[in-house]
Amino acid sequence: MSLLARQRQELILAEIRERGAVRVSDLAERFGVSDMTVRRDLDVLARRRLVDKVHGGATAPGETSAEEPEFAVKAGRQRAEKEAIADAAAAFVEPGATIGLSAGSTTAALAARLLEVPELTVVTNSMAVADVLSGGRPDRTVVLTGGIRTPSEALVGPVAVAALRSLNLDVVFLGVHGMTTASGFTTPNLMESETDRALVEAAHRLVVVADSTKWGTTGISTIAELGEADVLVTDSGLDPDARAVLEAEIDRVTIAPVRS
Repeated sequence: MSLLARQRQELILAEIRERGAVRVSDLAERFGVSDMTVRRDLDVLARRRLVDKVHGGATAPGETSAEEPEFAVKAGRQRAEKEAIADAAAAFVEPGATIGLSAGSTTAALAARLLEVPELTVVTNSMAVADVLSGGRPDRTVVLTGGIRTPSEALVGPVAVAALRSLNLDVVFLGVHGMTTASGFTTPNLMESETDRALVEAAHRLVVVADSTKWGTTGISTIAELGEADVLVTDSGLDPDARAVLEAEIDRVTIAPVRS
């Protein structure tokens, strides 16, 4: 039996509160309705200020361009997508490489995939990444920048920037808060943006790791333009139109299949 609009909206709201974000296409498939019906439901919830509409879906309300979620909150969102992205991104790490990992829940998931890579040197401003990679292999070196700690477990500020500007990295894996054509890759934290830019500038190659819900979201500060990325690794939930836009700007867009 089909659900009433009010029942469907309550279920949508419950999922957003649990996951932090939803996609229109996923909801349409789940409820057996059209994308337009789901968008109308989201319009209703948005007018009631219960959700924030974004490109292709909706997120929990209150995360403005300058509001930064805590690491534990971010880690609980889009888990399957982040795991798929981490699997795909690990293929870009060669034994013996010197890499950078920015702060973020997706880069922390990637760090877990690198535990068996030999002779790896990892530079990071992420306490979570450092925790994942500390100990274990004697041939692995982890360099943790100093700095001021943010809610996302990042170390930022002049100490971190100074440390990064003296380094040369083969590749940097950058997690972001949002990505749009107009603003590029962004973060809600001004100091983290400066630190991330220093990390990007230290690398010969930039790989951005961002789940599909980041498309259409804009943080207060730009880290890099879309075209500065050599590779974007995202998940199969990315809207086809968004994929076309990103592929026009970035040399390689890798789509990681999400396990059901």
